[in-house]
Amino acid sequence: MTDQGTDTSFKEALEWFVLLKDEKATAVDRHAFDRWLAESESHAAAFQRAENLWGRFDAVKPSYNQFQKTRRISRRNVVLGGLAMTIAAPSIYMLTRPGLFADYKTDIAERREFILPDGSTAELGSQTAMSLDFRAETRRLRLHRGQAFFTVTRDVDRPFIVEAADGDIRALGTKFDVKIASESALVSVLEHAVELRLDDTRFKPVIIEQDWQVSYGPDGVQPPKQVDTGTIEAWRQDRIVFKDAPLHQVLTELERYRRGRILLMDDTAGNTPVTAVFDSKRANDALHIIADILPIRVVNPDGYITMVYAR
Repeated sequence: MTDQGTDTSFKEALEWFVLLKDEKATAVDRHAFDRWLAESESHAAAFQRAENLWGRFDAVKPSYNQFQKTRRISRRNVVLGGLAMTIAAPSIYMLTRPGLFADYKTDIAERREFILPDGSTAELGSQTAMSLDFRAETRRLRLHRGQAFFTVTRDVDRPFIVEAADGDIRALGTKFDVKIASESALVSVLEHAVELRLDDTRFKPVIIEQDWQVSYGPDGVQPPKQVDTGTIEAWRQDRIVFKDAPLHQVLTELERYRRGRILLMDDTAGNTPVTAVFDSKRANDALHIIADILPIRVVNPDGYITMVYAR
């Protein structure tokens, strides 16, 4: 089920957490907090939840700490029902994302196709950023975040290479898809093949054939999986397809199609399988649907910070 707010103790705990994070917090503030904490056992539990939430919101921490040095954080500035942070947080979060000054970018739930200087095309999905580095001897692109579908023009004298998540993907054919998720990437080939080389030379290069996909990251290259091309290309028709995907993966994907963060507060719910097809332009509706069909509770589903709990 969905819930537009949180319990009173948790709201108060979020306020206290932000106040005490401020280096200008006074002894009077700390004594008042101690009194509040002693009033009820639920207050201690709520404050622990607030601390856990802050620990998960790692992207904002550096900018938040810098922000603290320039202005006082008032408890009135807390976003109730979401993360205890100032109203400046959306802008701060946008500034922390990679590829801020990339050559090609898309916005929330936007798709755009770009014609590259060699005649190849790159279709970028939601919240994607990519930089271009074409030279006389090579065609190189850097996918900073998001997802892109490449249709490559043949040029035997200049290899076509996409850098993504500490790996190089070299086109040996025409069409392939690359998606970044956190520190990992997923490469799916729809026509001919690509060669994948990781920056970490402990791992050997891998050839990915047509209708196969490979994910890779800090732990190396995962075994290849055969894929349905229709599922891979669904995002190009504004659809998000999940087939027995764990909930944590679903929430990470939905986050790409909305403004803000989705925080899974109970790891026990993260492996719950989800099979569904959603409209990528209506990600908030997807959150409501998931809350109706799974044993989870979604707090503030239409807000900038959304929290998901097991029921």
